[in-house]
Amino acid sequence: MTEKVGTREKVAIVTLGCEKNLVDSDMMAHLIDEKGYELVDNPEDATVVVVNTCGFIDAAKEESVNKILDMAELKETGKLKSLVVAGCLTQRYKEDILNEIPEVDGIVGTGDFMSITGIIEESLAGKRPVFVGNPIFTYEDVVKRKVKEGTYSAYIKIAEGCDNACTFCSIPLMRGGFRSRTIESILEEARHLAAQGIVEVSLIAQDSTNYGTDIYDGKHMLPELLNRLSEVDGIQWIRLHYAYPGFFTDELIQTFATNPKVCKYVDMPLQHSEDHILKRMRRPGRQTDIRALVAKIRAQVPDVALRTSLIVGFPGETEEDFARLSEFVKDIRFDRLGVFTYSNEDDTPASRLPDHVDEETKEKRANLLMEIQREVAGDRNSRFVGQVLEVLIERYEGRNDIYVGRTQYDAPEIDGEVFVSGFKGELGSIAKVKITHSFEYDLAGEVV
Repeated sequence: MTEKVGTREKVAIVTLGCEKNLVDSDMMAHLIDEKGYELVDNPEDATVVVVNTCGFIDAAKEESVNKILDMAELKETGKLKSLVVAGCLTQRYKEDILNEIPEVDGIVGTGDFMSITGIIEESLAGKRPVFVGNPIFTYEDVVKRKVKEGTYSAYIKIAEGCDNACTFCSIPLMRGGFRSRTIESILEEARHLAAQGIVEVSLIAQDSTNYGTDIYDGKHMLPELLNRLSEVDGIQWIRLHYAYPGFFTDELIQTFATNPKVCKYVDMPLQHSEDHILKRMRRPGRQTDIRALVAKIRAQVPDVALRTSLIVGFPGETEEDFARLSEFVKDIRFDRLGVFTYSNEDDTPASRLPDHVDEETKEKRANLLMEIQREVAGDRNSRFVGQVLEVLIERYEGRNDIYVGRTQYDAPEIDGEVFVSGFKGELGSIAKVKITHSFEYDLAGEVV
């Protein structure tokens, strides 16, 4: 058993950025809890704050720095004794953080967060520990996490890092090369989560469809992983994120079509439609390949919801390129779509490309594309009216006397919700709901 510390310091973890950071924060929370510190939600109540940062794009970096500065003020206005900064920002900019934010008492990178309790102890003792080494970390032997009470969905990181070397992306600099976890390790984590009341797991990686090729003799093991996970007691839904289109196999499509626990939801970031932009991005395949893959998925999984993300304003993107991208979005009719403006990241090949697009044009293109998607999404959503769908009930809104949940076609926090009347069961249950109304992104219905 882990030795308990003598004092009950109160620790708050503030998580920024993507779901991968949330997984790391859950693992740190488990270690902090095991050590005997008290975990609190409100940083104003904490004597120690850990800020788990994002360093992916300029906006995320700015948000991370601002949050660190906000937390630093609690040394004057609150109870804060120690401010520890973790995550991607520290992996890339540890010297800048140390030199420019003296209020920071300790730093830990993406490959060393398992040392969080030692870092907290050292920082409280007046030292200024820095644990930022090689970002290579496998998660293989770390399956225990502490999720917040009242949480029914959790992310599982099935691999870390990336080998794809997209020209716009700095992830390999912060997270290292691609490395999968074993199926046994992932199953053990899923069982641990199920024991805490989790009913939906969302699988994440920088490149999830490449899962297993590095440790299972080059074989794409995602279909087997999905099928093995569906056997875990308590897990009702399995959702897949970040499916790299170049490795979306026929076997994987069949798994979506035939396994009832695998959500009919494909999150496949495409980034662009135009071949010369894709080539500049160093993305796999071309538009004809993308169209063929989408057609194949929809033919074999007719009720699938397709999500993608696109980048506008990539260096060299012309007005004609953007017009064709807009037509592509209208034509493919994605159920869910996220749009990012290109962010010029330090030390990436794209930052050295000519013909950069100005910020005003990038924002204008993003807004135009989202307006197109708003109409597409509303139309796609309307097909559910009159159908009976399974809905995971996640919370109750007393002010409106309504329950709120999601279908298998909606990922937590990023997609739409269902407003449910007539529900009498427990939160975390999956109810059959007849859909009576559709909106641009959300639905409403009554329990059958």
